[in-house]
Amino acid sequence: MAMDVTLRQLRAYVAVLEAASFSDAAKAMHLSQAALSGLIKELENRVGVRLLDRTTRRVSVSAVGETFAPMARRVLSNLDEALESLTNLKELRRGVVRVAAPETLSCTLLPELIAAYNDSHPGVNVRFDDVPIQEVLAGLQNGSTDIGFGPAGVVPDDQVEVHMICADPLWVALRGDDPLSKGKSISWRDLRERPLLNYMPNIAINVLSNVPPRHHPKELVPVHRVNTALSMLRVRQGAVICPSMAEPLVRGFGLTFLPLTQPTVRWKIAMFVRNSASLSPAVESFRDFTLHFSPNWTAVAVERRRPSERRKRG
Repeated sequence: MAMDVTLRQLRAYVAVLEAASFSDAAKAMHLSQAALSGLIKELENRVGVRLLDRTTRRVSVSAVGETFAPMARRVLSNLDEALESLTNLKELRRGVVRVAAPETLSCTLLPELIAAYNDSHPGVNVRFDDVPIQEVLAGLQNGSTDIGFGPAGVVPDDQVEVHMICADPLWVALRGDDPLSKGKSISWRDLRERPLLNYMPNIAINVLSNVPPRHHPKELVPVHRVNTALSMLRVRQGAVICPSMAEPLVRGFGLTFLPLTQPTVRWKIAMFVRNSASLSPAVESFRDFTLHFSPNWTAVAVERRRPSERRKRG
């Protein structure tokens, strides 16, 4: 049967044990000696046994009290540890954020975002998975992922919040020996005759729906990963469409990377957040940090536009 014992009573009992004096324990707890004695008496009444032996000159622990003492200390220690852990989580000295994104973002934006977040929140553990977009969404739905990233055109579950964070213009990767690589930009019409090595899911909806059908590529060669597409392009003719932020990745394969125009199509990137009634402080902080960080990504995209485009917008 549970007893109605309070933490205040336990703290008073442990304080007397450590001070071996009612007067010193009362001072340590900022109580009057009468108030402290009252707490000890209440505790003994609740448990039904004498825990302390008192005389006019000294106080000592009873046989039962000696057995109870380590248990009381353990209860208070566990509580203090739990409260400290809660404070650490609230103040972001600890915490876990589970993040997932498909390969293109894993190779470009996510490393910079996570590094910047960890610089300002070193106590938070960001666990990152680079997985296909289908697994990103599945993780959000089954609770194994807190925050995901991917194309905004992907429609997630209605339990997932969608935040637009960037709209990056699409560019095209070409072999250096391709005649089109000598220009300053490539039009969709020019690209029509090149096999398009495509890793993008739902390219028809998210990309080609913004391009006149007469300028659609005649041949799509499907692959699953952007690295696979770029590797294939090194050994065969064709083209690979990527957001402009992928320029370091494309250059790493020794390929030419040029703006894709007429029309300029932007790859809209979204952040997906599990719609929980109460997100952890760490997840909330990562979400808010990402929303604040997004203007930097947009600025990078703007800087990469051709000078003529910037003049038109100015």
